[in-house]
Amino acid sequence: MAGSQWIEICAHALHHNIDVFRQVLTPGTRFAAVVKANAYGHGVDVVAPEIAADVDLFAVHSAQEARHLRRIGISKPVLVMGFVPPGEMDGLDAGVHFLVSTAEEIEWLGAVRQREGVAHPVHIKVETGTNRQGVRVEGIEPMITAAARQGLEIAGLAMHFANIEDTLEHAFARRQVEVFQRAIEQTRRELGFDPPFIHAACSAAALLFREADFTMVRVGIGMYGHWPSRETRLSWIMEHGTNGLSLEPVLTWKALVGQIKEVPVGETVGYGRTWQALRPTRLAVIPAGYADGYPRVMGNRGRVLIAGRPAPVVGRVCMNIFMADVTDTPEVSVGSEAILIGGPAGMRIPAEEVATLSGTINYEILSRISPGIERRLMP
Repeated sequence: MAGSQWIEICAHALHHNIDVFRQVLTPGTRFAAVVKANAYGHGVDVVAPEIAADVDLFAVHSAQEARHLRRIGISKPVLVMGFVPPGEMDGLDAGVHFLVSTAEEIEWLGAVRQREGVAHPVHIKVETGTNRQGVRVEGIEPMITAAARQGLEIAGLAMHFANIEDTLEHAFARRQVEVFQRAIEQTRRELGFDPPFIHAACSAAALLFREADFTMVRVGIGMYGHWPSRETRLSWIMEHGTNGLSLEPVLTWKALVGQIKEVPVGETVGYGRTWQALRPTRLAVIPAGYADGYPRVMGNRGRVLIAGRPAPVVGRVCMNIFMADVTDTPEVSVGSEAILIGGPAGMRIPAEEVATLSGTINYEILSRISPGIERRLMP
């Protein structure tokens, strides 16, 4: 696979997108760059060092991801947002924060402090209506008491929006903010002060809701140049007009044409014989497939860009190969570059297009691109 396909990461676009959010946010709001899931498929080894000077904190899902950031030289604070079993909490420095939802997690972190002398800062996840991780407002006092008993600092309070991306009507999101405000007040009464890290906003909220800025926002998909949803973009336009807000996609996925096939009229292509040539056809055989993260359902419905022109995907997408019709682009040859996702403005194949054709969302398409594909940082 090495050399036959690769991902190009545009450094300019990364910095531009962070600047866009900085301009929108309340001045002084901390910026947490979400780099879980291999930086949403963009390659954490490339992305994190490039933006380390631009952000205040990195957010990941697992302790393994936090360890990896340290291995590649990231010294900024790291917030682990997912569930971490006790055996995975050891061996991390005090700059690694943990988002917790249960008394058990606090006990485990207390045991780490006893064993290693490292007191990890704790962020309490508040349940405001998503019903995933989180503790209800009335459960905050016991969590604070448990943390004090274990000698741990309550450094943060967090929530997650349930329905901010999928709708133009944000009454439920605002009710969640009201619940979170009650949690902040409860925490203030217990501690006598506000924790330094109070965070609620994902990319959509960071764009739409100034009341959700608090002291930090967590920006993921938007940092990579993608609107969280059509509804988020429409909500922005309804409130602000276009207003010059422009996110630039960071990722371009390329592969080399591995073979040119001439297919006579009437012959079929690929497994299941799902496509038949109705004219003499030139096919480009492209060495990428669903094992690499290119969705199988793109067969007979997707397109790639080759030599600056769209080429329809024909036949089924295989594990490591698919075919595209280049009959109308005679200059395509072995070694020509095919763009699967991304590309230059005006001709780009958006991740959103691939997602729509696949019946999913841009997050899934991007995050499922194989980590084994080389990521190359471009200017």
